Amino acid sequence: MTVDAVKSVRCLIVIPCLNEASYLEPLIQQLEPTLKELTATLVVVDGGSTDGTRDIAKRLAQNLPNLHVLDNPRRIQAAAINLAVETFGLEHDYLIRIDAHGTYPHDYCRVLVEEALATEADSVVVAMQTVGFGLFQKATAVAQNSVLGNGGAKHRAGAESHWVDHGHHALMRISAFRAVGGYDESFNANEDAECDYRLNKAGYRIWMTARTSMIYYPRASAPLLFKQYFRYGRGRARNFLKHRSRPSLRQMIPLMVAPVAVGAFLAAITWIAAVPFVLWAAACLGYGAWMALGQRNPYGPLAAVSAMIMHFAWSAGFWREVLDLRQRRVAA
Repeated sequence: MTVDAVKSVRCLIVIPCLNEASYLEPLIQQLEPTLKELTATLVVVDGGSTDGTRDIAKRLAQNLPNLHVLDNPRRIQAAAINLAVETFGLEHDYLIRIDAHGTYPHDYCRVLVEEALATEADSVVVAMQTVGFGLFQKATAVAQNSVLGNGGAKHRAGAESHWVDHGHHALMRISAFRAVGGYDESFNANEDAECDYRLNKAGYRIWMTARTSMIYYPRASAPLLFKQYFRYGRGRARNFLKHRSRPSLRQMIPLMVAPVAVGAFLAAITWIAAVPFVLWAAACLGYGAWMALGQRNPYGPLAAVSAMIMHFAWSAGFWREVLDLRQRRVAA
């Protein structure tokens, strides 16, 4: 792939963010060489931050002519990306989505463009590795990088380059993104999987590259982790309900965690009701013990606890959305 071929592609790099003051400036400094290497525009779309994130972005934009700042009244990521594409999309060929809560290789954007040009893919997705710093964050990272936490998801575990139905969003052809209607702004999570469903239905192709990846930093406390995965569960349920699709086996297993946990209260009537819950908890804690002993990972036991929070929150969010939809139908 020639330098001129990559340089000829016009890229719209979008960072949707909300209260990311600790991450935004280092991230933009990291992406700054990319603006010179590619024909690129960088857009920070702020969802109403109260920690100075927007002020940081505006200050940096004074010295970076290709950096723009937009306000996102809807706050959610789906609306942020749609707004950026609506504002700048006609002037660009590809959309590159950057998570403010992550770190990227210096050649990340260039590799994405090279892969898109080489494969003629409409979307290029990447694997995601989770890294933590504090005790709970490190344990959560271990959980999310393991089968216990990700269920073998390829965009978590990584894989050789191949065509896929879904992956962590990195680059997308703007014409394809606009053709399917962009992100569904009724989704405050899981908007990427829902968009991929429509891309596949419309005949667009998604390529997972093994040439690059991103590092993601998980939530640093149990309440924040629960809230995040509760939203994920609701988003996944909304996706299934919208398209009348079925959960995969990988998703069916954690889907049953919330009902099993609720059913355990019936142990006051019969001890058998507690058996499924005990088996799930034992399996998680046992896997954590195996990571500690077999893999010599000291975060294994706490990682099991993080995984249990993720399982329960995702399942609770899923069923919350399903029951909420039924209630709305009854009320109507």
